[in-house]
Amino acid sequence: MEGTGAYGAGLSRHLRAAGVTVVEVDRPDRKARRAKGKSDPLDAYCAARAALSGRSVGTPKARDGQVEAIRALRVARSSAVKARSQATNQVKALVVSAPEQLREQLRALSTTRLIASCARLRPSGDTADPEYATKTALRRLARRHQFLSAEIRDADTELRALVTAAAPRLIALPGVGTEVAGQLLTTVGDNPDRLHSEAGFAHLCGVAPIPASSGRTRRHRLNRGGDRAANNALYVVVLNRLRYDQRTRAYANRRTTEGLSKPEIIRCLKRYVARELYHALQPVGAPNHLASAA
Repeated sequence: MEGTGAYGAGLSRHLRAAGVTVVEVDRPDRKARRAKGKSDPLDAYCAARAALSGRSVGTPKARDGQVEAIRALRVARSSAVKARSQATNQVKALVVSAPEQLREQLRALSTTRLIASCARLRPSGDTADPEYATKTALRRLARRHQFLSAEIRDADTELRALVTAAAPRLIALPGVGTEVAGQLLTTVGDNPDRLHSEAGFAHLCGVAPIPASSGRTRRHRLNRGGDRAANNALYVVVLNRLRYDQRTRAYANRRTTEGLSKPEIIRCLKRYVARELYHALQPVGAPNHLASAA
């Protein structure tokens, strides 16, 4: 099947429940589509060839357990965070262009106090009056901000409980919070056994270096593939550890003396962190041989 995480999710669950083995195939690359065209029969033939040859196939996510619940809650939380940021920016933009008396009243306030003050505004007058209209808009945006903040807090409480139950070893690691753990669990899915090695997990997160050697030159280039949200989650873990974890700070100092730049050190640390987190993502009772680096 193609697209088991979107339009094919329902069919994939139905087939798995019926005992049918489901294999996910990648869509044909652009070069093949330019050469052969695009149609449903052609896509079906390409999928069948990929499955029979063992090329570009993988085990789809189960999407029937706690991780799927985490993914759904994170979708709503993510949109709430974006909407709250938008409301904050709009409030500040309105304050900049507000009538002088109102602007002087609000301009020096912090974001928290600004939202609280705008939510308490009681505009009176005519809607054609710019000051009345500005106060009305500020109050609506501030109350929207407060509602979204309450929604985010509720989602965080629910996600914290789910993430702790789904991956207690992961959430206990330094630098891993609820948001990072939720993203990594979403990336792996309800069936982490579909990833056969920590190297596969590193490729999935886009932190496995890509060989780019030629002749006597031996080098690796930056991996820009994989799940970029998971890659960002690993980046957050590395930044936290560079600030608070003595072991990571010592590694960074050692690599700095060897001539590596900070971006290069962070890329190395992301690869080491991926190795450690992979073992923490495995079910409780599975072998857990953590890497000594990073």
